[in-house]
Amino acid sequence: MTFEIEIIGISVLWLFLFGYVIVASIDFGAGFFNAYGTLTGKQHILTKIIQRYLSPVWEVTNVFLVFFFVGIVGFFPRTAYYYGTSLLVPVSIAIVLLAIRGSYYAFTTYGGLIHKRYIYLYGLSGLFIPASLSIVFTISEGGFVTIESGPVLNYWTLFTSPLTWSIAVLSLAAVLYISAVFLTWYAHQANDKGATELLRKYALFWAGPSILAASGIMVELRSHTPLHYERMVDLWWMFAGSLLFFLAAVYLIWRKKGYGLAVWLMIGQYFLAFFAYGISHYPYLLYPYLSIYDSLTNEAMAISLIIAFLAGFGLLIPSIYLLLKLFLFNKDYVQGSQ
Repeated sequence: MTFEIEIIGISVLWLFLFGYVIVASIDFGAGFFNAYGTLTGKQHILTKIIQRYLSPVWEVTNVFLVFFFVGIVGFFPRTAYYYGTSLLVPVSIAIVLLAIRGSYYAFTTYGGLIHKRYIYLYGLSGLFIPASLSIVFTISEGGFVTIESGPVLNYWTLFTSPLTWSIAVLSLAAVLYISAVFLTWYAHQANDKGATELLRKYALFWAGPSILAASGIMVELRSHTPLHYERMVDLWWMFAGSLLFFLAAVYLIWRKKGYGLAVWLMIGQYFLAFFAYGISHYPYLLYPYLSIYDSLTNEAMAISLIIAFLAGFGLLIPSIYLLLKLFLFNKDYVQGSQ
């Protein structure tokens, strides 16, 4: 029973984290493309499409992240001890950047704040947030935290490790690729040919770096964490499926057809890769000090949390569906007629 609770708990949390990765990537990438369009004088092509997407969904993005952080501490309380001090700096930076993004968007939407420097700040913060949060994945691989009187993060080792930068580069490339693919479909739904073509070029451009960065992590893990690398090799079929989805999505975008299907293929690509990574990392939350077996809360609390999170997920999905139906999948809204 304990085994089942641990697996269910971490699976639910991983699902919420995956939801955040997809939704937040679209949001962060949209902000960057808006800033880049302003810098290159193409804001007249992109701004309307991006603002139309962000307006109804920008406040929803962090719901997934809140669920994950509350859940990880609730299910596995010892993570607060091991990660709390270690992540104080990077997570604090991410929180400040999130506050900047939220403040900027609130002021532009409701206060009419329009200035290029703020647009650039908004766009760049969307790249720094995933880079700062991706440090969690690096630390979890082990070799960066020492346990003496308490967990201490070795910043020099962390920031001079090729694995750190490989994961950071992947986070940036993946954010821009995911966002470009989705926004290409969204612009196509809006019958905006100029924005569709420009975003399509961005999607094709960032496809290569995203898959190369993922391959680079495999290379770095081979020397840094051989056990994790071997387990990832054992799950080759999941990564192969992810690669096939990637190739199919890029093909559809290149041929200028099936943008909606390309979005689903892209989501399937990252779903397989993300869960293959998580499964291969099992059972460690922080290698080699912390696993899901020695950090689970008591059984009664775990069961209550699973019920609460599944209920929350049951409320969240219909809410998101309603949001999509009223806005993102509503042609009148997408095309700007309402």
